Amino acid sequence: MSPILILSFISIYFLVLLGISFLTSKNSDSESFFLGNRKSPWYVVAFGMIGTSLSGVTFISVPGWVGASQFSYMQTVLGYLIGYFIIAYVLLPMYYRLNLTSIYSYLEKRFGYWSYKTGAFFFLLSRILGASFRLFLVATVLQEFVFSSWGIPYEVTVLITILFIWLYTYRGGIKTIIWTDMLQTFFMLTAVGLSIYLISKDINLSIGGLIDRIMESDYSTTIFTDDFKAKNHLVKQLLSGAFIAICMTGLDQDMMQKNISCKNVGDAQKNMVSFSIVLVFVNLVFLSLGALLFIYAAEKGISIPERTDLLYPTIALNSGLGLSIGIFFILGLVSAAYSSADSALTALTTSFCIDFLSVQRLEEVEKDRIRKKVHIGMSLALLFVIIAFRYLIDKSVIDTLLKVASYTYGPLLGLFAFGLFTKNGVRDTWVPLVCVIAPALTYVIGLYSEEWFNGYVFAYELLIVNGLLTFLGLLLIRGKRVS
Repeated sequence: MSPILILSFISIYFLVLLGISFLTSKNSDSESFFLGNRKSPWYVVAFGMIGTSLSGVTFISVPGWVGASQFSYMQTVLGYLIGYFIIAYVLLPMYYRLNLTSIYSYLEKRFGYWSYKTGAFFFLLSRILGASFRLFLVATVLQEFVFSSWGIPYEVTVLITILFIWLYTYRGGIKTIIWTDMLQTFFMLTAVGLSIYLISKDINLSIGGLIDRIMESDYSTTIFTDDFKAKNHLVKQLLSGAFIAICMTGLDQDMMQKNISCKNVGDAQKNMVSFSIVLVFVNLVFLSLGALLFIYAAEKGISIPERTDLLYPTIALNSGLGLSIGIFFILGLVSAAYSSADSALTALTTSFCIDFLSVQRLEEVEKDRIRKKVHIGMSLALLFVIIAFRYLIDKSVIDTLLKVASYTYGPLLGLFAFGLFTKNGVRDTWVPLVCVIAPALTYVIGLYSEEWFNGYVFAYELLIVNGLLTFLGLLLIRGKRVS
């Protein structure tokens, strides 16, 4: 597929997003940008959140990861389901009861100023890294298959990607994003479905034959219970998945900003439950696509790229399967990237404005002026981090993403757990120190666990360890309760 054709479809798609932005951002103000005036239909939010949760990482990296990990990721996905129900029936009622715009303001009500700022800081760090991981994948594919043939540097590719997102989010914010995410989720799921159909057709597999072929292959092994010390053991991945969901969704301003934009807590809960159930089946489809890609590559003699994240784009764009799969792959890829990155950019802007600059106390004109400057600043932060990742990442992006989340979301897990499950206050000024020491100790434990714990290898359950260490640290500095 020619680079010019790829770029043409991306441009058309981008114009559609700009059109949606124009329609939804009429008469927008800061309340629209931050919370969509709390008028978002729950079913639109639920469908759009599928795309936000999956992102470009799932779209490319999960299928590519099947070769090394089979279907073991489904164990983590089933853990997500547990976590999402906890979010729906524990966290969401609290957020609505306290009428929060930034969920981290709960920490100020519960513990004090420094706890609040610490929680907001760890969100900013987590989301900047997470959004950058997701956009890094997309920029890498665009560079590999489009811009490198024209001699355009990678840094310019990243700049163009960020600029597109900034243009259609800077006015409407969350009010625009709930609608663009719905469109982007549709394109992403359509791309995967069409890819499975066309690849199966090319190797003469019916739907039944496809299922049988995947089930008979080595790739379909899902449940791993042989060695508890191994990273992929069922219990470890279920627990990790539950806590990853709680942290990366329930304690994440990006994901919760959409939920608390619903009309009431009942609608938000319907959104969360329906979204979580659908997400299990969608992830199974992505893993099935991954198995099919490796089977197809073996039959057609296609070399597996050293970075397996590039297997799907290689087959979709360069294997001669036809124009339609290439078009929908590009639309799906861009949709997957933008559906997570646009909301991340909006949430980062919201958190910094509310949590660090307290713009809610200002007049609307001043509030709007500051918000727009912060929006540009966050865009630049993503730009620099993505460029840095090009020189730092050499493994599967989804694996790296979940490992990093274990360190950055742990303090948030410990802070919220301590607030919800104890009646203690804390010596507020000591909280930042606890939240720095806990991830550092977690890193050391992960580094030497095999040596210290008789061969036990920590995977994503390091998040639980990190949260527990933060919780214990808060116990040591407990004091008078603020509220």
